[in-house]
Amino acid sequence: MTPSPKEILAASAGWVAVVLNVVPGLGAGYLYQRRWKAYWITSALATSWFVLGGVLGQGSEGSEDIQNQLIGLGGLIALAAGTAVEAGFAVKNARSEQ
Repeated sequence: MTPSPKEILAASAGWVAVVLNVVPGLGAGYLYQRRWKAYWITSALATSWFVLGGVLGQGSEGSEDIQNQLIGLGGLIALAAGTAVEAGFAVKNARSEQ
């Protein structure tokens, strides 16, 4: 018998999903949880952030360039932190529903 997506999510280790979303970032914990929609949304957000940074950062020089890089890094860290928290809550909610 094939387990349902909720059963797969409930059986996954929440800490693994959280660590995978933080350390490599970009939603790798969603791959572990087999949550494809969440993974693709995270990938689209990260790609949009890179593209936006490239477009807005054109023509910047010196200290502006470093500031833009810090803003870009901060956005990716915020995305990783947000996805990590969400992945942990998803496991907690799936376990409480069973």
